[in-house]
Amino acid sequence: MSIENVNVKPSTRNHKGFFVQQAAYKLMKIDNSGWALICVDDAVCHYVDPDDLQICQKSQQAEN
Repeated sequence: MSIENVNVKPSTRNHKGFFVQQAAYKLMKIDNSGWALICVDDAVCHYVDPDDLQICQKSQQAEN
């Protein structure tokens, strides 16, 4: 089973050092350099530290 729907922790920054807006994201992949690629839609994506991700509450409830 894979985790697709994630949120970011407060004060999360992307790989360029900019703050990432708190929202529901889709986890696309974790690349070889260790960055997690998350996207809101086809146009808005960010590379973030995987440690800054949280599983969406909806995903957790669906598993139970």
